[in-house]
Amino acid sequence: MGSSAHSGIGMTSEGTRQRLVRRLREKGVSDDRVLDAVAATPRHLFVDEALSSRAYEDTALPIGRGQTISQPYVVAMMTQAVMREGKLGKVLEIGTGSGYQAAILARLADKVFTTERIGELQRGARQRFHRMGLHNIYTRHADGMDGWPSQAPFDAILVTAGGRIPETLYEQLDVGGVLVAPEDAGAYQQLIRVERTDQGFEREELGAVTFVPLLQGLD
Repeated sequence: MGSSAHSGIGMTSEGTRQRLVRRLREKGVSDDRVLDAVAATPRHLFVDEALSSRAYEDTALPIGRGQTISQPYVVAMMTQAVMREGKLGKVLEIGTGSGYQAAILARLADKVFTTERIGELQRGARQRFHRMGLHNIYTRHADGMDGWPSQAPFDAILVTAGGRIPETLYEQLDVGGVLVAPEDAGAYQQLIRVERTDQGFEREELGAVTFVPLLQGLD
């Protein structure tokens, strides 16, 4: 990615970002902390330069290797679903992709741990985080099905690929913590929010979504 081209876009994108934030607010994202994080995060740095003119559209975009950067509304909605009063402590993300979701979370949590099964994407995201000075994000080239046991428990877990949610991830959630994930529901995926309580797990459905599949193994 050409940094000079991106820096040029960065100078003119403030108004574009604010328009995106207004659109998200109109669609029901109401947490000002989340909206501020979206406004502060340059999404054009997370897409291919050829697509940078579309970076602030509310749409998913391809990032290579059959993967996508999620629609900003879905990113904001998933982030809002795990928020609590006060700052989040430790957050786990399964499926780093371009790194955009992790960059949003990094502004709202003490530490973000993110795993990616495709090595090329994991390395690219790590370089972006470094360039942006996001030093509270920890990346790993790993199978997301395993979570990140050595860092558990987590205040929040976000899964950015659809499928059957492994029990391992529920076990790595702290009491009071929230998991948000797209779960297979037959012909479509259902975004679910699961909170761990002293009594067990409370589940709520947030709506139909479309994500790339949650796969095992490394690439």
